[in-house]
Amino acid sequence: MSFVGTPEFKVGALVVTVSGLIGVMCLKVANGPGLIGRSHQYHFVVDNAGGLVKKGLVKMAGIKVGVVDDIELENGKAKIILALDPDAHVTQSSSAELRSDGILGDKHVELLPGNPSDAELDPNQPIRVSQGGGGMDELMTEGKKVAVALNELLGTLNKAAKEGDPSSPIGRIILNVEQLSKDLKEVTADNKDKVSEILDRLKNISKNVDTYVNEETLASVDRSLKNIEDITDKVNKGEGTLGRLINDDQTVEELNMAIANVNKFLGTANQLETSMDFHSEYLSPLGAAKTYIGVKLQPGLDRYYEIYAISNPKGVRTKNTQIVDTNSGGSTTSTTTNTTDIAKNQLSFTALFAKNFYDFTLKGGLIESTGGFGIDYHMLNNRLTLSGEFFDFQNFQLRLFAKYAVFKGIYVTAGGDNLMRAYQTPANAFVGAGLFITNDDLKALAARISL
Repeated sequence: MSFVGTPEFKVGALVVTVSGLIGVMCLKVANGPGLIGRSHQYHFVVDNAGGLVKKGLVKMAGIKVGVVDDIELENGKAKIILALDPDAHVTQSSSAELRSDGILGDKHVELLPGNPSDAELDPNQPIRVSQGGGGMDELMTEGKKVAVALNELLGTLNKAAKEGDPSSPIGRIILNVEQLSKDLKEVTADNKDKVSEILDRLKNISKNVDTYVNEETLASVDRSLKNIEDITDKVNKGEGTLGRLINDDQTVEELNMAIANVNKFLGTANQLETSMDFHSEYLSPLGAAKTYIGVKLQPGLDRYYEIYAISNPKGVRTKNTQIVDTNSGGSTTSTTTNTTDIAKNQLSFTALFAKNFYDFTLKGGLIESTGGFGIDYHMLNNRLTLSGEFFDFQNFQLRLFAKYAVFKGIYVTAGGDNLMRAYQTPANAFVGAGLFITNDDLKALAARISL
């Protein structure tokens, strides 16, 4: 039965065409590397690679252009091997820096392009290392400079205070204060009577204040001082929240731990990468399409979360019962039951946690609204992925398929499901295509739209 002219085929073809156009547009505006295709390897040598890990990011102008492929020990120094996107050009004047990502000590490699008109660097030659530092390293260096400057200032103050050095501004100020105190002494000595008169007037003023301040006011002040004394006494005894915070070491440790956890959470959220996936699969036995719309959240290089909403055309089974009279003149009858698959869309959900181990990825959670697990094997620089999923343990559903990235963000897929129960229900072979958009693609697209 040909399905080329069916409405389902037309809808599927339209989805694939529109997805292809969107993918081409995203490829034209994308700046971040996906390392789809053969990567170029370069290396450089540093004295200390602390804080840098394998598969760490390599950036140029703040944009990801590759990963740290390996870190080796060579002659007592760290040899860092980079796997770069073919679009990342490294010239003879380019240089590399290790920059900190935050206060926790994580680092990444920053490539400085140098003069773009220079010749390409031979991959066998090391990249020059820049001593710029950056991030927390630069902050610590600046803090050291500030400490040295403060030390020099304190030395100058100490010298001026002890010796009254007139060659420095501070020394001259001290001399002026000393001269001023001498002048005040002479003034007060020559005007003792006037000073006594002023003191008498101040005494009269204090008497007037005593007259206006009555006993009730003094009692109110006394009560206030008493309340302050009670509060400070409770704080000293460790009573109340403030008292526990000041006196209880356990409370202080818990507060410090909470602050550290908040900093750790904020640092992880800052590194969270989000991507969106949309693909459709044509099920040949049903002549219908199965559609996936999902999001991928990756808080680290070795783990991520996947959430999908799935529109499944094979969701309902019906039984048609037909009664056949075998004896036209009698009452003997036989019953025949026919089971038919009805193509009717049902919505299901997939929510998985995935962990990367070298070229393998293990996944577990919900698969099409039932418990399940899966495994992925990545080949050809992650362009080809072979996958298997086992779920719905009551019906033993097995799904095997492959994905191949044709371009950045565009892939095709093929495989089959219901493979373990094919003796009861026919297995479903499928082919399809999809579009994968990262947050870097969305940022680049938004920047182009704003322009």
